[in-house]
Amino acid sequence: MTPKALRSDPEKLLRQIMARFVAQEVAPLAQEIDESGEFPMELFKKLAEMQAFGIRYAKNKGGSGGNCTLYCIMCEELAKGLLSLAAVAAKQCLMATNFLYRFGADEIKERYFMPAMRGEMLGSFCLTEPEAGGDLGRVTTTATDRGDHWLIQGMKTWITNAPLASFFTVLCQSDPEKGIRGLNFFLLPRDTKGLTVSPSFELLGTRTTQIGEVAFDNCLIPKDHLLGKPGKGLGALLSILAEIRAMTAALALGLSKAAYETSFQYAQERSQFGKTINNYQLIQAKIADMATEIWASELMLYKTAAMIDSGEPCGRESAMLKYFATETACRACDEATRIMGAYAYSSEYPAQRYFRDCRFLLYGGGTHEVLKPNIAREAGFWGAR
Repeated sequence: MTPKALRSDPEKLLRQIMARFVAQEVAPLAQEIDESGEFPMELFKKLAEMQAFGIRYAKNKGGSGGNCTLYCIMCEELAKGLLSLAAVAAKQCLMATNFLYRFGADEIKERYFMPAMRGEMLGSFCLTEPEAGGDLGRVTTTATDRGDHWLIQGMKTWITNAPLASFFTVLCQSDPEKGIRGLNFFLLPRDTKGLTVSPSFELLGTRTTQIGEVAFDNCLIPKDHLLGKPGKGLGALLSILAEIRAMTAALALGLSKAAYETSFQYAQERSQFGKTINNYQLIQAKIADMATEIWASELMLYKTAAMIDSGEPCGRESAMLKYFATETACRACDEATRIMGAYAYSSEYPAQRYFRDCRFLLYGGGTHEVLKPNIAREAGFWGAR
């Protein structure tokens, strides 16, 4: 029976449930899953049974009735076990289903959103193009109004879940003369005629994450597959951008903690020159730096999540968070390999997986080469807006 204290604190209860799931179901299989490079469908289904994918959505609309804070806790705990599984779950909860939930007609929600919540369908989010990553003004995938249909033409690349997705939320340019104000999101089912998906890319890290290209060759879709009002695609994207960055930071925090815990335990057990290496000051300095940055990331993450939940603007804060937390993860994973030495180079230990996986976090939600100038421009004086 759940202790009363936990029943009254959904954040602690969720963290306990997810930590147990990771310890019992994910961690024992993480190495095997990573080496196979196959999508962890069984674990994906188990998360669906736990109603994890609806954590951000209202109960009366098919969700689980949570918020951004609970979403970040889930992402953090899953990332401790296997970042690629956490990333897939995070995508299913947010970008892959958000616009269906907000803008889809009842029929669309019944046909796509609800099966996605049950884990029966995998969604995907198509933003990046070969010549348009963060520069949305260069989106060339077009949506042309053909009276009773939209005609979609173009290509997207580096699309998470694409090789296995049942449906795609696709950013298109429907009015080139209006530039970014002509952008819109559209729903394209996988069986749309003219839609083709490449095989999954071979990846350095997050090896079980299926990423590929999606091409649209004269794809005709119904008019009600426009998700949102015409010309409001950019605004719709910006409305979840802070949450995307918070989610990425949550994944980073979980990975940072996994790297820290692995290297800390190793330092307590590894003996050199007559004593365990945690007694040497240089090792202690590495542990101290990791612990300090991880704590700072955690404080930033849940402060930003609280701002999102309360409806406060936090564009600046979410950019800082995403930048700091993901850089922290990369440093923590690197330091773990240094503390463990040659053992970190062996696939027998998870440190090498952490080291490879952390690079995945640097790109989504804005590269740091883009974020840092934006942070600098918006910094001003603290408290000023």
